[in-house]
Amino acid sequence: MRDHQRGDAALNGNLPVEPNAFVGRSAELAGLAAALDAARLVTVTGPGGVGKSRLAARAAAGAGMRDGAWRVELAPLRDPEFLDYAVAEALALTDQTTRGPRETLLAHLAGRELLLLLDGFEHLSEACAELVADLLGRLPRLRVLAVGRRPLHLAGERLFPLAPLPEADAVELFADRAAAQGVPVGTDAADVRELCRRLDGIPLAVELAAGRLRALSPRQLLERFDDRFRLLTGGARNALPRHQALRTAIGWSHELCTPEERLLWARLSVFAGQFDLEAVEYVCSGHGLHADHVLDVLTELIAQSVVTREETLVGVRYRMLDTIRAYGAEWLQATGDALRLRRRHRDWYIGLATWCELDWFSPRQAEVAARVEAELPNLRCALEHCLTEPGEAHLGQYLAGSLWFLWVGCGRLPEGRHWLERSVELDAERTANEQSRLKALWVLGYVAILQGDTVPALAALQECRDEAERIANPTALAYAEHRTGCLALVSDDMGRAETLLRSALERYQEIGELNSNVLMGQVELAMARAFLGDLQDAVRISEDVRRICDDHGERWARAYALFVLGYAAWAEGDLPRARSLLSACLSDAHGFHDLLGSVLAVELLALVTASEGDAAEAAVLQGAASRIWPSVGLPLFGSAYYNAPHELCEATARGQLGDERYEECVRRGRLLGREAAVTRALRRGETDPALDGVPAPRGGHGRGGGAGKRRPAASRTRKGGETAG
Repeated sequence: MRDHQRGDAALNGNLPVEPNAFVGRSAELAGLAAALDAARLVTVTGPGGVGKSRLAARAAAGAGMRDGAWRVELAPLRDPEFLDYAVAEALALTDQTTRGPRETLLAHLAGRELLLLLDGFEHLSEACAELVADLLGRLPRLRVLAVGRRPLHLAGERLFPLAPLPEADAVELFADRAAAQGVPVGTDAADVRELCRRLDGIPLAVELAAGRLRALSPRQLLERFDDRFRLLTGGARNALPRHQALRTAIGWSHELCTPEERLLWARLSVFAGQFDLEAVEYVCSGHGLHADHVLDVLTELIAQSVVTREETLVGVRYRMLDTIRAYGAEWLQATGDALRLRRRHRDWYIGLATWCELDWFSPRQAEVAARVEAELPNLRCALEHCLTEPGEAHLGQYLAGSLWFLWVGCGRLPEGRHWLERSVELDAERTANEQSRLKALWVLGYVAILQGDTVPALAALQECRDEAERIANPTALAYAEHRTGCLALVSDDMGRAETLLRSALERYQEIGELNSNVLMGQVELAMARAFLGDLQDAVRISEDVRRICDDHGERWARAYALFVLGYAAWAEGDLPRARSLLSACLSDAHGFHDLLGSVLAVELLALVTASEGDAAEAAVLQGAASRIWPSVGLPLFGSAYYNAPHELCEATARGQLGDERYEECVRRGRLLGREAAVTRALRRGETDPALDGVPAPRGGHGRGGGAGKRRPAASRTRKGGETAG
């Protein structure tokens, strides 16, 4: 049997599109489908390269779960501490609160009928078993399909051992992969059958053999295989023959490589997940592999199916199967060159982070965001190396601090806080490296502020400020003062916020600092001025920020400037302008996955909508915002000033709709996912049929109109509490 996955299938989930023909396995596929119908946990087991992942993905695609099938690729993950984060990331969840990722997963999956495919868990088996047991015990509609070399050993687990391909299917697979390279093998049928038998029908081994057909005929492969089989069958006597066959096949493929190809294969094992050509050329060249030869050698490894080429949003990238990477890692360790390569890898990704931080304040901001997302597995490896290798703590602090734009601007606050806290807990050299620690401290304070965790935020910022004053570091002092002013702003101490922010901005000017952080300091000052009633000054400051952002192509800080301008336009009664500004703010913030900027914009758009006279839609948007806030932190920071527009919107909508209808609309808004909520908030002039029959407004401003200035009073009674809806 051979089949292609239908390209027009609208899969609900993230299962990969099959890259080539699915050969054989019809009986196994039916058996696995039956197992999934009968048990909530099914584990596909078997040796590496036997085709477990491919079969599981095909079965998951046909499972027919209401909320889809979602694959979590665990092979690149090294630290079990990040298992929950990896699952949340595969489910496209973003959470910036202080709650753990497990709580985020449970909240998201509650009530959903969903299949979770955990692929390649064997190196994280204990952590995976604990996670699966917890999820299945608390989520009755969840099913889990696990893929690994051994069981999870959980109650209720149904094992599905996968054997190698029968000879006929293995031959068909070999012929299919040969034909894809333009090499027909019809006249070599006997040699192909013998070769597939020697390879024990393991799909990976068959594909590796087919990858050599550009250089060798099946007969030559068979002759060479005989020698390499005897040489490289070095496993334990009691090991399964197919385990020995896989290692033999990989080792044989390795032996067929040139010395430069073997060297590059080993060195590529330091990468996690995907990598690009520039990284390979820097990390892997030298010491026997000239930089000018890297591309040619990499191309040969791709042709031999050792490396896979992939088209991504950030260009052409490469990856290695985990089994092949592990084989290369053993050879790298044996050469005694592993530590040097890990340091080269670290240096490259520290350089990448440095470049990305500088380029964040440029027209390439969106490109930077996409790049660091793609490089996250390698950045994690570099961070882990720095924080575990003696004498490199200062590099870990530098890297964690330099990635502030990833943690803050791209919706990764919890992970950022993890790395930052680990880095500042380590003792680094308190000399020239002190600057790295100070940066990690103020970034940690910033992250904690946005999560609504004020006590550790203040502690980190105070330590940063004290140390900066002690060693006379004007840059760290400016950032510590700036973020302390930001903390005062969200804590409703507007006088102190203004004093600290103005002082920090003066310090920035003295040292010649201009970047997205500096512009955010101006935006925060503008917000403080707006809350204190000086809208004219707030507009002046925000317009200055917008001009600078436009000059430099900056979009992230610009979105927050538009938020302040939108607030001021609403307060001045210019509703069309307020809607235009806030819609642009929401569009940009959502594009960066910045949940804080997005939900703040939705909150104010709800107020604008109420002011236009559409109370029902305003209530729906408030409900949508209330669903987003738990993934950000304390709703509206627990701030009376930030909460006042929300309270005014609620009072206006309740007054026009009545309590029962208002609550109904809020509940409807809570059902909207983040994408749907943003789409709806950006929509204008369209009527929701579900809201037909809403009572006519009782007083208030008509749709699209605006009369006079509105200045919502800050209601201190709501300080620290949850927002309505």
